[in-house]
Amino acid sequence: MILLIAGASHSGKTLLAQKLLEKYKMPYLSIDHLKMGLIRSGQTKLTPEDDELLTGYLWPIIREMIKTAVENGQNLIVEGVYIPFGWERDFEEKYRKEIQYFCLVMTEEYIRKNFSRVHEYASVIENRGDDSWYTMEESLLENQRNLHQCREYGYPYLLIQDTYTVDLVLENGCFRVPGQI
Repeated sequence: MILLIAGASHSGKTLLAQKLLEKYKMPYLSIDHLKMGLIRSGQTKLTPEDDELLTGYLWPIIREMIKTAVENGQNLIVEGVYIPFGWERDFEEKYRKEIQYFCLVMTEEYIRKNFSRVHEYASVIENRGDDSWYTMEESLLENQRNLHQCREYGYPYLLIQDTYTVDLVLENGCFRVPGQI
C-alpha cells in the first residue's frame, strides 16, 4: 500500500504522515528531505524556491521509488507538495491499485481565522527555518488552487475548516477519513 499525501505548503502533510507512522508503523518519505538532499549535495542547481521546476525534477525519482515499493510489497507514505495533479497517468493499473491519494485543503475561512496558528505550528515536525515568505495571500491562493484541481480530477481531499483535525484510519488495507463511509 502506497499513500500519497499532497496539499499546500503548511497544510500539515508531514504531521499527518508522522501520525500515521506512529499509529500504523508505515514509513514515510518526506519529498522535502529528498529535495534538500539533492540540492545540498550539488546533484541539482535548482533551489528551494524553484517549486515548479522541482516538481518536474523530483517526480520521476519519486514515481520510480513508488513502483519499487509496490513491486516489493512494501508500504510507504509519500508526502509533499511535489506530487503533480495527474500523477496516476504515470502508473500502470497494477501500480495504481496499490496507491491511495489524499490532498489536505484548508478553507478560506480557516486560513483567515487561523493563519497565525498555521505559522506557529509550521515547525512542529521539522524545522522550516524562516518561513516569513509564506503569506496569507499565498496560502489562500494555493489552497483554492488545490481544491479546484482535486474537484477537477475527482481526487479525495481532507477539508480543514473549523478546527485542525486531520486523520486517516486504515481498514481492510485502505485508508479512509474517520466518520466517512
